[in-house]
Amino acid sequence: MAEQKKTNEALNVEDALTQSEAFLIKNKNAIIGAVVAIVIIVAGIIMYKNLYAEPREEKAQAALFKGQEYFEADNYAQALNGDSIGYAGFLKVADEYSGTDAANLAKAYAGLCYAHLGQYEEAIKALDSFSGNDQLVAPAMKAAIGNCYANLNQLDKAASFLLKAADEANSNALSPIYLQQAGDILVKQGKYDDAIKAYTTIKEKYFRSYQSMNIDKYIEQAKLKK
Repeated sequence: MAEQKKTNEALNVEDALTQSEAFLIKNKNAIIGAVVAIVIIVAGIIMYKNLYAEPREEKAQAALFKGQEYFEADNYAQALNGDSIGYAGFLKVADEYSGTDAANLAKAYAGLCYAHLGQYEEAIKALDSFSGNDQLVAPAMKAAIGNCYANLNQLDKAASFLLKAADEANSNALSPIYLQQAGDILVKQGKYDDAIKAYTTIKEKYFRSYQSMNIDKYIEQAKLKK
């Protein structure tokens, strides 16, 4: 009986192997094609990264460097539009190296240059095209948009962007600055309750900040005007 069982198991295994071989033979071309396709895709990704994406990112970073120097020296027009000795400008860097981290940063710089040059609508467009979700640069771009709207006397949008920036930054260094700017705009609009709320957030949540030292004065002024 045991001998018969072993024989049956051997036959079952052999039958399974035979069926597998038949499947492989029948579908050999399709299987080989699928394997080749996977190899080509993987190789393509590696080649794209090593031969195109990384060198392109390096070129974009190099192109960005001179613009950063101009920006830090307050030469905003040259930083934005380039010079006559080879630097293309933030606008061209953002366009020519689209998709790179450097191009994304160039959009932020371009927006700030427009803002410094008093071209607030163009600044808002450039700043809004920047993509980021970190707790430093992204909130700073929202705050910059808020300040551009303030300069265009679009105060509702200005306060809204500044409050969003403060919330996203969530830091003692940046949030109190944005909250105070928002509070000042809200006072100007006569929205005293909202202004008091912004100022009180500085007092209670960011009490270690520089702005918290004098915030009681702003809270009292808003209450008196109310």
